[in-house]
Amino acid sequence: MQVAIYGYGNLGKGVENAIKQNADMTLFGVFTRRNPESLTLSTKDAKVYSCDDILKYKDDIDVLIICGGSATDLPEMTPYLAEHFNVIDSFDTHADIPKHFDLVDEKAKIGNKTAIISVGWDPGMFSLNRVLANAILPDGNDYTFWGKGVSQGHSDAIRRIDGVQDARQYTVPVESAMSKVRSGLNPTLTTREKHTRECFVVAKEGADLERIEREIKTMPKYFADYDTTVTFISQEELDKNHKGIPHGGVVIRTGKTGKDLENNHVIEYKLTLDSNPEFTASVLVCYARACYRKNQKGEFGCKTVLDVSPSEISLIDNETLRKIML
Repeated sequence: MQVAIYGYGNLGKGVENAIKQNADMTLFGVFTRRNPESLTLSTKDAKVYSCDDILKYKDDIDVLIICGGSATDLPEMTPYLAEHFNVIDSFDTHADIPKHFDLVDEKAKIGNKTAIISVGWDPGMFSLNRVLANAILPDGNDYTFWGKGVSQGHSDAIRRIDGVQDARQYTVPVESAMSKVRSGLNPTLTTREKHTRECFVVAKEGADLERIEREIKTMPKYFADYDTTVTFISQEELDKNHKGIPHGGVVIRTGKTGKDLENNHVIEYKLTLDSNPEFTASVLVCYARACYRKNQKGEFGCKTVLDVSPSEISLIDNETLRKIML
């Protein structure tokens, strides 16, 4: 498979490294909005191209992995590119996924292409586990806790505010809420009761700090529904104390079975990630395999991880999977 990367930030670099770990894939190249000559890839023989030239290579690329932000990049990039390429993205604004799906589905079907959107760990791996646990324990409750960790999408949303030079946003689960869930109390929790958000912001010289803080705390779908703290720091402090991009979280399903629903069960799926973008990139790359396979079978249009079987993402053939994994 010839796989290309559209965007070369932390996620794009993670995808480049992940491609090297998959023997059936080769990096065709990287497409960037920056000056192509300013980028140096770690992959030998792979080239850097301008995003403006991407349609010239539509017949050379099997799958295009789009590595943009969900706030403003992916809503425009993915529908446009899905008409011309098989694409994968990591769109993670949960409330807007249905709208994004419809836009991408329309464009992909026009070009007889296949797209898989919202690929990563949440949405993505967590989504799968929510569906599985819900099906197994229909009489129960779902809970998802994220963090503590850096959210790439939320950090990107802050950096796009006028006057912001750089930023990191941490999602922090409320420990008391998780304890109640794990104990089987089945609490009803509001968004604000489950997580807090911590923002560390480097402002540009002369920027209005009060306005920046107000825009962050009132940003719909990102911060408005959470207790959010904003701390302004220097670029040096950010680089020193917040250079990593860890993350993780848990999906918990509590449920009951039995004649009188007397037996309690807890299903928990947990991720602890040293690097949010590198793990997300690894998920994107294995779903690129499924995207290509589905397109080869004539399954056009938009898909999500819920439409992909486990065997479609695996490098291992089905017979061997039955022997060693089943």
